Amino acid sequence: MKEKIKYTDEPMGKVKIVKDFLPPPSELALKEETVKITISLSKTSIDFFKSEAKKHHTQYQKMIRRLLDEYAAQHS
Repeated sequence: MKEKIKYTDEPMGKVKIVKDFLPPPSELALKEETVKITISLSKTSIDFFKSEAKKHHTQYQKMIRRLLDEYAAQHS
């Protein structure tokens, strides 16, 4: 795919303008305050989250945080 793209001034045919539907960057930023803590978890749990995080190309701490947030939301 190293072929260079050649741009021309040729007509493109019928073009439809799509309304901007993306949220502004300010709405994409995390708004929730976070607090750093120290917690001891079992090696088995950490190994599980590290393995799953690797499969999904994310951070295991983020997965644990999302799991805890979801649990708290369901029980509030």
